[in-house]
Amino acid sequence: MTNWRDYDAPLLSPILQSALNSFVTGGFHGTSIRQLAGAAGLSVPGLYHHFASKHAILAEIDRLAMEDLWQRSVAALADGGQEPTARFDRLIECLLLFHAHQSDLAFIAFSEIRALKDQHRDAHIAARDRQQKLLDEVVEECVADGSFTTEFPRDASRAITTICTGVSQWYRAGGELDPAGVAERYGEICAHAAGLPAT
Repeated sequence: MTNWRDYDAPLLSPILQSALNSFVTGGFHGTSIRQLAGAAGLSVPGLYHHFASKHAILAEIDRLAMEDLWQRSVAALADGGQEPTARFDRLIECLLLFHAHQSDLAFIAFSEIRALKDQHRDAHIAARDRQQKLLDEVVEECVADGSFTTEFPRDASRAITTICTGVSQWYRAGGELDPAGVAERYGEICAHAAGLPAT
């Protein structure tokens, strides 16, 4: 990934984007395959030519979301100084930017996990745990070198994840903060949640 802050290029194909919009509006279970086809400008057989089922569409949206977040996170960690707090700052900025820029995508990936089945649900949980481990390790590094003072780094890391993922539930373009503003304000909140001393 060349620029983990860049969201100009669409992640989803037109079919998946229209399906995402439908899921955000009506929920996975409240959206029919006929509605998905109509939103994509296709017949039902035409949609089935691309995806075997409504579940396959959701699973692909989820897979792309989790992989995109992972690739951006890895790129953010590698992009600059390797001091623990610098790595923490970039990773948190990355998480917050993703959940603001891709708020609908992140919201569906989080809220519709209950609709994923079998290996797709297992893949989501594995990707989620891998992502969490990345943040856990960075917070622990910051505590180990004295940059953060929390006595509970693992709990702080999970609380920070909740702050970041929660952005997708309330962020709307055109509000008080743009994605960069969200990253700046909530990045500071996340650092203090991990025990950054007040200056």
